[in-house]
Amino acid sequence: MSTKNPVADRLLDDARRRTAKSESPKLGKAALIVGIIALIVSPVSILGWIVGITALGLGAAAVRRPVCVKQAKIAMTLGAAAILVGVFFFTLAIAMR
Repeated sequence: MSTKNPVADRLLDDARRRTAKSESPKLGKAALIVGIIALIVSPVSILGWIVGITALGLGAAAVRRPVCVKQAKIAMTLGAAAILVGVFFFTLAIAMR
């Protein structure tokens, strides 16, 4: 970098940081892990709903990043499935009373 134009250097550094952040697959992996956990805990209906909604939110945020679109879509699908399984078990618990 040159010392002749510090404003341009600062803007270039900011652009590089944003690019590196958008190319990181960490959010997609986190969404996928939360989606898997949501599906595992979904028979506990309220907990399944909460973790499923979290997986949907993380997946929606990760879908905007081009690196982790596939992981984000899988996480959103797992979150939606966890919510549906949670609703099923909640309905089943009410029907058994």
